[in-house]
Amino acid sequence: MLDKHQKNIATFIHLSTFSRFFIPFGNFIGPIILWIANKDKSEFIDNHGKQIINFQISILLYAIMLGTITIPFFIFNIFNGFDFINFHGFESFHINIGKPSPLLYIGGALGVLAIIGFIIELALIVIASLKARDGQLYNYPLTINFLK
Repeated sequence: MLDKHQKNIATFIHLSTFSRFFIPFGNFIGPIILWIANKDKSEFIDNHGKQIINFQISILLYAIMLGTITIPFFIFNIFNGFDFINFHGFESFHINIGKPSPLLYIGGALGVLAIIGFIIELALIVIASLKARDGQLYNYPLTINFLK
């Protein structure tokens, strides 16, 4: 039987990921500290702690992959038409604000995808915390299970 204390701890483990807005890597530090301190008290808390840590690691990996794909599109667009062999300082440097490159559209679309992913991540954390508050187990979608 789950008591209110266990439900509250599991809820706070999920909500502690929002500490990233105040502390660098708070989305990892907060849940790990709460999970390690309380994982032996309840299997319910242990399960929720593993779920949020696995989810945060998965989101980090997805963000690294998306950034690795997106950044070259912006870099190639910035240096498009820039002649590195005949570089004479900034005397002939100009910025062409004409027709944007298709690479910029692809990079922008991937950037929009990253923003949508961030919003979905926040919504899933809130849903998981509400499930924990109600005493239900929650499995995040698209999560790689590093901790089992």
